[in-house]
Amino acid sequence: MEINAQTKLIIKKEPELFRQILPLKGACIVELGCGSAALTRYIANECEPASILACEVDLVQHTKNSARTNLPNVTFVVAGAESIPASDSNADIVLMFKSLHHVPKDRLADAMSEIYRVLRPGGLAYISEPIYAGDFNEILRLFHSEKTMRENAFEAVCNAVEEGVFELVGQHFFHMPRVFNSFDEFEQRMINVTHTDHRLSPELLAAVEARYNDFAEDGRVCLTAPMRVDLLRRTVA
Repeated sequence: MEINAQTKLIIKKEPELFRQILPLKGACIVELGCGSAALTRYIANECEPASILACEVDLVQHTKNSARTNLPNVTFVVAGAESIPASDSNADIVLMFKSLHHVPKDRLADAMSEIYRVLRPGGLAYISEPIYAGDFNEILRLFHSEKTMRENAFEAVCNAVEEGVFELVGQHFFHMPRVFNSFDEFEQRMINVTHTDHRLSPELLAAVEARYNDFAEDGRVCLTAPMRVDLLRRTVA
């Protein structure tokens, strides 16, 4: 398994990939770390799953998600990957979009065990993680470096495969476009978040804005954000 791609990556929006490699229609899905539920809504509305159990630990975001009344096949719950409120061998697919590296290091093995538990034999785990590289990361790392967190998450996936808990179906690498129309928008979406308490000094905020402007044209940027997807299958015991 590779943590980064060795070849040039193409720009791709994530739904293009997961719709290609996942049997979403009619699937019972568990999503871990659903965040603002943008992809949850997309899958619920466009991919015809049987059900989605969308888990999130950020109470502010969970409250916003739970207020949605137009997703009858989605259940929003407060839960982390380390303790999934689902029965054994019930899910066809587990999804993690940029969320595994947010699990504390000492609970990563628990998270992988829980994913195994809730998946049916032969079920798929789609684990999407950002790679520590690219223009977007050049700005983000100034106030929130995730290098070690991402390495720990990748190690947990590798360990689960090496131990025979999962088999690797394949790895997919691509550039996800990250578009911001202004630094104010970047600040609102990436700094003033509820899941992490970013407290930037005026000096650091100015440095982040300056680095943003290095990539901007009339305030707007389209940043490269390399991504890796590890597609795993639960082994059949």
